[in-house]
Amino acid sequence: MLRLWCARPFCNQMESEVPGRKLHFALILCVLLGIGFLTTSFVSFYVARDSLQEQIAESTLPLTSDNIYSEIQRDLLQPIFISSLMAHDTFFRDWTLNGEQDSKLVTRYLSEIQKRYGTVTAFFVSDKTKNYYHTSGILKQVSADNPDDSWYFNALNMKDPYEINVDHDTADRSRLTIFVNYQVRDYEGKVIGVTGVGLAVNSVTNLIETYQQRYGRTIYFSDREGNITLHGSDFGNDRTLQAHKSIRPLATQILTSPGTSVSYNDGTQTIFVNSRLVPEFGWLLLVEQHEQLGDQRIENTLLINIAISLFITVLVGFTAYFTIRGYQRRLEELASYDKLTSACNRQVFDLVFEKVTKVCRRRKDPLSMICMDLDQFKEINDTFGHPGGDAALRDVASMIRSLIHEEDTLCRWGGDEFVILLPGRDRSSAMQLARAIADMIRQNGVRFGRENIQLTISAGVTEYRDSETLSSIINRVDQALYSSKNAGRDHISQA
Repeated sequence: MLRLWCARPFCNQMESEVPGRKLHFALILCVLLGIGFLTTSFVSFYVARDSLQEQIAESTLPLTSDNIYSEIQRDLLQPIFISSLMAHDTFFRDWTLNGEQDSKLVTRYLSEIQKRYGTVTAFFVSDKTKNYYHTSGILKQVSADNPDDSWYFNALNMKDPYEINVDHDTADRSRLTIFVNYQVRDYEGKVIGVTGVGLAVNSVTNLIETYQQRYGRTIYFSDREGNITLHGSDFGNDRTLQAHKSIRPLATQILTSPGTSVSYNDGTQTIFVNSRLVPEFGWLLLVEQHEQLGDQRIENTLLINIAISLFITVLVGFTAYFTIRGYQRRLEELASYDKLTSACNRQVFDLVFEKVTKVCRRRKDPLSMICMDLDQFKEINDTFGHPGGDAALRDVASMIRSLIHEEDTLCRWGGDEFVILLPGRDRSSAMQLARAIADMIRQNGVRFGRENIQLTISAGVTEYRDSETLSSIINRVDQALYSSKNAGRDHISQA
């Protein structure tokens, strides 16, 4: 690649005038791209979050509730099935109607039920004798005057064949138990007692903990009055829905509906609640999901998108900056330098002359100028055509550059005429350089294809005078060149 030749300080100054604009443009482009990327990312984030909330409320959470309900049917409704089998077993009917003889028979029966199905207790209370039969024998006789026995008399008069009751176990008052109380009727439909089984509350709580870990949700039960009947460890201390500060406004809607989906804000995040009636218990199953469970992934995706967007923005900004800088330099080269010889053109030379003369005057350095053209250049064009002439001009400029200093400026003044500005050289030094250039051109000639074009130059040399204008020094060096021309080819004159 040819090196473009002009005064380096001036060229560097020209290039330094535009980086601010290029950087300004690149920064504006980065800002616009960043705004676009961030706007798209945040719009996508909010759309995804709204979509997620809708999906949680209308699909995910109800489906989870259905799954949990199915598991409850499998794990918690078994005691109802067991109690139903006991209540409809002819053994209880016949044994009771026959006068409850030999209590060991019913004790053994209850023990087998407890052992086979893994319940914590199994019982039967006879309405005739008021005896409370247990796996360990007759524990007591129930009495309407004893508050601890009120469950039995309520069970006798209930409209449904069974009820679920959370109470302290009669056999162990320290143990809180979930009882399924089932009416036993004779062959005419008359209630003759109550039987059932019990599950330990902590066993049921463990099931809830298992569901919570499996599904990542908060699970609890409420009766139709809003009393919290069962819950896991992360529920809190509220005993009723009405006591729950955030869910209180929604309590009526939840309790009056067999199933609904609502949401509330606890001050930090949105919590979605799905309720469903468990008809076998008469309880509401409530499943809560925190918005953060789904938001976390969306927020992570947002952060990743922002990081990628910033990376792309910076990459595009750097690419734009360096691309513009490359095009800027190319445009400056096209506008400032002769395409054929890579020498400065006349417009640039005017500016270079102004800058260089100021520097030389300030430093009190000499400044000289050489003006030269190719001898009989028209004949070269006629003989070798314009490609031959172009090759001659190109090689002559290359040979000149090989002899001048970097701070010197070579200009193609027009046609086959060149001007060289030489800061720091007096006329004598400029004459020596002109002779060296003429000798090199004469000795080397120009290679064009298989031909070797013999060339000579004529030149004029002069030295800058203080406060002299460009037109003045050009006129004087032109006169020296004309003198060389008039003296014949391959001649150098000074003025």
